[in-house]
Amino acid sequence: MGRSPGAVATIIDSQSVKAAETVGKDSRGYDAAKKINGRKRHLVVDTKGLPLFVMVTPADMTDRDAAKEVLFRLRLRHPEITIVWADSAYAGQLVGGEEVPEPDAEDSQPAEERVGFVVLPRRWVVERTLAWVMHARRHARDYERLIQHSKSLITWAAITLLPRRITRRQSRRANQPPSREHTRE
Repeated sequence: MGRSPGAVATIIDSQSVKAAETVGKDSRGYDAAKKINGRKRHLVVDTKGLPLFVMVTPADMTDRDAAKEVLFRLRLRHPEITIVWADSAYAGQLVGGEEVPEPDAEDSQPAEERVGFVVLPRRWVVERTLAWVMHARRHARDYERLIQHSKSLITWAAITLLPRRITRRQSRRANQPPSREHTRE
């Protein structure tokens, strides 16, 4: 497709999810913004929506604080990444005291100009991936006692997306009618 084989641009977002009674109190928190007692899933995806990194934290951890750890680990695993798109929840002081600016004017409208729900450019990719992960019924609520198990199951759900994409594309090509150029001959 004329792109670099490794991801150089990524999108980051988080999702708060309720925790079941089996989840220990030490690994859950209360997200006041969403009014959810549970855990928060931080997901970094490439521009095609394929997950590169997953981290699970208590829900009371802010996105900006979690981004310090997420971006540090992401840099260790994928040093080729040059840009990370994020929403305004990630703006502020990050790793090494670096200031993360608010999203560019081209990426989003100021909050006071938005009316209702507005899809932000590039950010819908990570939202779509979170929706794909939620298709696995087990992810509607976090049942795992350990954060590592929760992270593993999210990764597993993301891995199951890959064979579906591959087989879907191949079956579409096999079932496509021949193009007009081939039918004239």
